[in-house]
Amino acid sequence: MQASIAIESTPAVQYLLRIGDTCLILGQRISEWSGHAPILEEDIAMSNMALDLIGQARAVLTHAGTLEGRGHDEDQLAFLRDEKDYRNLTLVELPRGDFAFTVLRNAMVATFMKLLWERLRSSGDAELAGIAGKAVKEARYHQQHAADWVVRLGDGTDESRRRVERALADLWLYVPEIFESDAVDDAAATAGLGPRWSELQAGWQAEMDTILGEAGLSRPADAAFRSTGKRGVHSEHMGYILAEMQHLQRAFPGGVW
Repeated sequence: MQASIAIESTPAVQYLLRIGDTCLILGQRISEWSGHAPILEEDIAMSNMALDLIGQARAVLTHAGTLEGRGHDEDQLAFLRDEKDYRNLTLVELPRGDFAFTVLRNAMVATFMKLLWERLRSSGDAELAGIAGKAVKEARYHQQHAADWVVRLGDGTDESRRRVERALADLWLYVPEIFESDAVDDAAATAGLGPRWSELQAGWQAEMDTILGEAGLSRPADAAFRSTGKRGVHSEHMGYILAEMQHLQRAFPGGVW
């Protein structure tokens, strides 16, 4: 069985891992809809969006490995870290849920990622700026696709509205974590690597208010609860995701297709 790798957690590497891991884990969650979406067209759309996110994760994790300087490639960073070394938002590791839960989470994360990629296009790190230039186009589509579904569900049947309202109440608990700034954000902003995530909060709330308003929904109040995935302290769901993701690489070290 392949042992875990130890990573050098400098602020720049952690900042990139927060981005790459969030894309990676959400891509894994969305891929669970392949073969299970309510209609064929949506099955294809979900699979393609999962591939987009995995592609973004690959690019960012490869660059994180380069900055770390210990020879770790994208596969090692994706598959050979312990749970505590992942820096994704807790929001993306929550179970798949129903279709309303999925599309609302996609809208929330895609809106944030679109704003982040837009800012990262002017990063002082040329490699990260290049990744952002491509990724922002994908994030815009992801946002539009998910937002359209949120509006359809919110303005649809009594059942669809009930489900999207329940999803909104459940998901909003994890929003504050997105915009909490810490020393990692401060270091990235000072170095010109990327913005503090808190700087994106006002824009994100404005865009989400527009989406929710068109769906006839209202933004819930923030709760006192704070999730901590960005700091490596995850929910009980994360271990199950990693067990599934990491099994082949752990069992057959260095295996390739």
